[in-house]
This record gives sequence, structure tokens and C-alpha cells, in this order.
Amino acid sequence: MFAKLQLTAAAVALLATGGIAQAQQTFITIGTGGVTGVYYPTGGAICRLVNKDRKEHGVRCSVESTGGSVYNTRTIREGELDFGVVQSDVQSAALEGVRAFENDEPYGDLRAVFSVHPEPMHVMVRADAGISSVMDMKGKRVNIGNPGSGTRVLAGVLMDAAGVSPSDFALAAELKSSEQSAALCDGKLDAAIWAAGLPNGSSMEATSTCDISILDLSTSGTDKVLAENSAYAAATIPGGLYPGNDADIASWGPKATFVTDASTPDEVVYVLVKAVFENFDDFKKLHPAFGRLTKEQMVKDGLSAPLHPGAAKYYKEAGLM
Repeated sequence: MFAKLQLTAAAVALLATGGIAQAQQTFITIGTGGVTGVYYPTGGAICRLVNKDRKEHGVRCSVESTGGSVYNTRTIREGELDFGVVQSDVQSAALEGVRAFENDEPYGDLRAVFSVHPEPMHVMVRADAGISSVMDMKGKRVNIGNPGSGTRVLAGVLMDAAGVSPSDFALAAELKSSEQSAALCDGKLDAAIWAAGLPNGSSMEATSTCDISILDLSTSGTDKVLAENSAYAAATIPGGLYPGNDADIASWGPKATFVTDASTPDEVVYVLVKAVFENFDDFKKLHPAFGRLTKEQMVKDGLSAPLHPGAAKYYKEAGLM
């Protein structure tokens, strides 16, 4: 993991002309999530576009697989990561110091950069488990997500709305997304609560390997969730996207967002945003979850933290705000 490097005075002077001095190498690290989710390839896609022109702007980007949204937010705050992909609800909770951050001070220096893809809940259940709603999970073995992940936060919201808690389960597992598919197909779990972009590796692995259904959430408190949580929106997982799941599936979820700290130099954020938005068609091709993105949505959707000035500078120049 690379720490932030401060720009030299000479480099800062040259930034006024639109780039970072070639002699100055600035290393940035993006915190993502498990390798079978969409956060990891999202970070990889961003770094790929930044690194393409690193000889011109001097910014070198690397990706770190992490525990997910909550971990990324805390680690950015501690100065150990420069950027991170986080759920929109985690972004707002960190700002306010609530939910997963109730023991933390509100993170007033959190800054939004852009939003990315929607993240519908994928509640995966074994066909032989007898689960047709979240309420049916009582007495079952359920993965609720690893501590520090955004999925763990969403699992709490889902369970509250359905009137169940981890103590109702025969097992409340805390597996990472990279572990849950094998556990389902090996018969060690009956269900797994999971949120990710469309499609994602974990759900594809499970549904391709064994008889796994993705639960329709319309009878599991969705109306209550949406009424009480403005950070979430209704979503549909298209029928046929995953093997054995031919009908459209009603779901809900947050958006993936890209964040940093207020202390990250404006010029570094500007370079990163410009790399993504000036190569937007290429970016959209780097993962299926990006296919329907628009620049206009990315500048505003799911962003509760103030925009970082470096991002705002580019958006104003590009006529996006």
C-alpha cells in the first residue's frame, strides 16, 4: 500500500498549465473489495485509465483488495488509502457518524469524486433450503457478510425490515464474498446476503456451479426499506442474467460511489477524474456493470459528501455542472 506523497513546489507551479511535473511521481492507491465483486474491477478500470498517461501527468495508480466500504472509508480517513469505492449509504453514514460509524466522530473531511454503478441486493439461496422470503431464514445458515463490508450494513437493514436478526439463524456466517459461493454449493450455507453490481463474479459462480436462486425481495420488507432509507432505490435484476434465474427479480440497493479525503491534492483528483471522463467509452467497456452509466448521473447520483474541488474543477470545465 502506498502512502500519499506531497507534491513539490515546482510540481505545483507546473500544475497550473494542466499537468503534474514529469519528474514528480505521485503514487495513489484505491481501496476496493473482494476480488469476486465489482469494486475490485472498478478500481482496476480507473487505475488502467490513469496509468495509461502516467508519463504525462506523473500519477501512478494501484489497486488494493480490501474488506469493503466501511474499511475503505476508515482507512482513507487514517491516510492509508487515497481513494476508495464505497456504498452510497456508507458514504452518508460516515459523514454523520451513524450506523457502522456510531463510535466514530462524523467524517467531515470525506469528499465525493463520482458515483458508479447501482448495487442491487443479491440474496442467494439454495434451492433445497425452503427459503422463499427473508423471514424463512430463521433456523437457517446464512452469510451476513464480513465485518467492515458494505454488505454487512445492508444485511442489517434487510433483516430489520423483515423482522429477523442474526440470533434467529442456526449460523450467522461472516464470510467474504470470495468465500460465500463455495460455501453455498458445498452445503455449508443455506443462504447468503450480498450486494454488488450487475453482473458480479460471486453470484455468477454460485448460480453456475449449483442450484441457487436469487430471492425476489418484494415480500421481504422492500417498501419499508425504501420509505426509511433515501440512500437506497428499487432495482431489478434482469431475468436470464444468472443461470437458473430466468424471471426478473425485484430488489433494492445503494449505488457504488468513489470517494477521497479533503487533503488529497486537487490536481491529483483532477487527473484521475479527467482520465475516466475523457476516456468514458473505454471505461464503460471495462465491466458490464458500467454499460448504462452516463456522465450526468455519475456527477450527482448517491453523492452525499461534498464534491472534492479537484473533481468539481473538471466537471465545470466539461460543462457537467
